[in-house]
Amino acid sequence: MGSIRVKLDLVLADRRMSLTELSERVGVTMANLSILKNGKAKAIRFSTLEALCRELGCQPADLLEYLPEEKP
Repeated sequence: MGSIRVKLDLVLADRRMSLTELSERVGVTMANLSILKNGKAKAIRFSTLEALCRELGCQPADLLEYLPEEKP
């Protein structure tokens, strides 16, 4: 089974924005954004994804990447 990689850290770096600033703009706690950024999240609400895309000026595909399972 493949996996989903969250590229929030790359988008933040590209926008020169801190996690703290993003947290304040979208109304999501630093703890929850950190979990998302570090790939520990099991789910994300569409409302959160929408807020992230709005504030970062990006598309969901800029934040999420599907990594297929490597075949032996």
